[in-house]
Amino acid sequence: MTALDDKTLTEEGLPPCGAGRVLLIACGALAHEILALKRLNHWDHLDLQCLPANLHLWPDRIPAAVEKSVTEHRRDYADIFVVYADCGTGGQLFEMCKKLGVEMIAGPHCYSFFEGNEAFAEKAEQEFTAFYLTDFLVRQFDAFVWKPMGLDRHPQLRDMYFGNYTKLVYQAQTNDPALDKKAEDCARRLGLAYERRFTGYGDLAPALAALKP
Repeated sequence: MTALDDKTLTEEGLPPCGAGRVLLIACGALAHEILALKRLNHWDHLDLQCLPANLHLWPDRIPAAVEKSVTEHRRDYADIFVVYADCGTGGQLFEMCKKLGVEMIAGPHCYSFFEGNEAFAEKAEQEFTAFYLTDFLVRQFDAFVWKPMGLDRHPQLRDMYFGNYTKLVYQAQTNDPALDKKAEDCARRLGLAYERRFTGYGDLAPALAALKP
């Protein structure tokens, strides 16, 4: 796949190129950011495989999908690093990675490591009524939020789902006015106050930088 298409990343993922000594097994929702960091830092020793981003709709399936990928590719790389946080698996992904002998990025979810795990934890008590979106989730809002919750068919359910939220926080990885506008519209559709917060790549960048050539 030469061009990164969000629909493909959502439904199919991204196969590895077969070059590099370290394989990153990541969520499709992180593909743009990881490849941007690879280009920026000339990290040619890193190869990337993305599992379908829509696994987040069924987080209990993530550990088995990661296990399958590690098993298939272990012999082809000197090392494997899993670029999933816990992501709703209730510790199961951590246990799977421990069993497989591979490391994974720290944090409860990507919102936390994009913000910086330490900074996110400090805000947690004040922001427990915040609903978070990243660049990818802003672009794929309908596919990951609106339609899975049935709001395209039953918009009256919105306040039942989101009545306890007070604001939408858009964690911007990039400065893109079109995404800003779309994120603000997502907040309007959910009936929430809007806050844009530029995070860049947060803890993702140092986690990948630590993977030595």
